[in-house]
Amino acid sequence: MKHFVLASIIAGALALPAAAADYTIIAPANPGGGWDQTARSLQTSLQDEGISKSVQVQNVPGAGGTIGLAQFASQQKGNPNALIVGGYVMVGAILTNNSPVTLKDVTPIARLTGEYEAVVVPASSPLQTMGDLIEQLKKDPGSVSWGGGSAGGTDHIAVGLIAKAAGVDPTKINYIAYSGGGEALASILGSQVTAGISGYGEFESQVKAGTLRLLAVSSAERIEGVDGPTLKESGLDVVVENWRMVAAAPGLSADQEAAINADVEKLVKSKSWQDTLKAKGWQDTYLAGDAFKAQLDKDVESTQAILKDIGLVK
Repeated sequence: MKHFVLASIIAGALALPAAAADYTIIAPANPGGGWDQTARSLQTSLQDEGISKSVQVQNVPGAGGTIGLAQFASQQKGNPNALIVGGYVMVGAILTNNSPVTLKDVTPIARLTGEYEAVVVPASSPLQTMGDLIEQLKKDPGSVSWGGGSAGGTDHIAVGLIAKAAGVDPTKINYIAYSGGGEALASILGSQVTAGISGYGEFESQVKAGTLRLLAVSSAERIEGVDGPTLKESGLDVVVENWRMVAAAPGLSADQEAAINADVEKLVKSKSWQDTLKAKGWQDTYLAGDAFKAQLDKDVESTQAILKDIGLVK
């Protein structure tokens, strides 16, 4: 009888589905910005959908995500429960900071979201339109201070492209880099900078509340539900989309990587994730596996060319 009970327990245990992974997600920036929001949205959806029972988020800010990336690559090798969020900003920061650790030192899993850039000024600013801002930029590039994310990131690249499109030497721009969205927002609201630039989602509530004025967005066409012209409508031939991704630790087996990919695929198709995208105004740009890795290589190459152009990389 004992043997029968033991055999039944063993058979029952073998029949159970594999336990859900408990993930720790590194947000390589301060709380409040896009990467932090992405990590916490992943945390919520993974738990709400029952994909993971417990998900922790840790902030490791600094140097456009390269400090968090270096720490992640060295400390989490072979750990299938560790994830890191990153994106286009990190690609630029790796190049401008000449980082010894790159995205080749982790396991890219998927591109998740895309977001267009928004140029804003405080409601009290005398600048009413993008044309007003460009006029001041042409007169005296140094007199226009731009508050945005990390040096070499999407915000910085967008400002360089705006200057170039306006016929202003992009190496003369006065760009002030902040390592977290919360810090950048405070400086824009406090009129410590002339204009702010970031993903539209980071400014949306202030724009709707009337404390910030939206001058332009970096999409090719107007975005539904966003009351602002495109840079193209303002006479500037510039389109920039910031994308965000999730990566896993280096040194994983093919099975471990496949299991993480399966969890992320379940997540992106879930109602809770789709609801999050709508609420935050993020585009669904899901791309996974080898297709994402190939796209990432192309993005690194094109970013290097842009950063050389605006004088950030030699």
